[in-house]
Amino acid sequence: MAEPARKPTFTFAEYLAHEHASEVKHEHVNGEIFAMAGGTPEHGLMAVNVASVLRGQLVDRRCRVYNSDVRVRVQATGLATYPDVSVVCGRLERDPEDENSILNPVVLVEVLSPTSEAYDRGEKFAHYQTIPSLREYVLVSYQRRRVEVLRRNDDGTWTLHDVREGGVAELASVGCSLPLDEVYRQVFAGPEPGEEAG
Repeated sequence: MAEPARKPTFTFAEYLAHEHASEVKHEHVNGEIFAMAGGTPEHGLMAVNVASVLRGQLVDRRCRVYNSDVRVRVQATGLATYPDVSVVCGRLERDPEDENSILNPVVLVEVLSPTSEAYDRGEKFAHYQTIPSLREYVLVSYQRRRVEVLRRNDDGTWTLHDVREGGVAELASVGCSLPLDEVYRQVFAGPEPGEEAG
């Protein structure tokens, strides 16, 4: 009986070399490299809205807000990925193998999509839970006005805070509020009041 074909495995250094030569972003997980699909205009707008709201509230504090251009590496599992929004407070910790990968986010945000939702809720969250600094993981729905905040408790368990419609999601770890009206501004509706269509 023939042996099943083995998937190629790549070290982190090989992944970085591949990433450096590529025009598109990739995720490195379990020794494999996966291309990350581009998002829709709505996806991009929601991510920018979240980052803008957080940036506005954190501008005078020792916290920085990053977009999806910044890679996060999960040292415990080896995952290297690009969350939609990352927040780091205090000193920025860089991966010893890659100065462009950060290690210590306090908040990570993923805008869900039909192709990524199961992964973002399941396997990716399992990776993220092993980041010692992470206190909150935020999932932004693409279907309706809904933001879920998964918050780490002192005993290491996680509690879900589910906010819908016109509510406000609280990010206790950084003392910020995410009004859903701001998160979904211009996403599901036509022009805002005072704007002209066209």
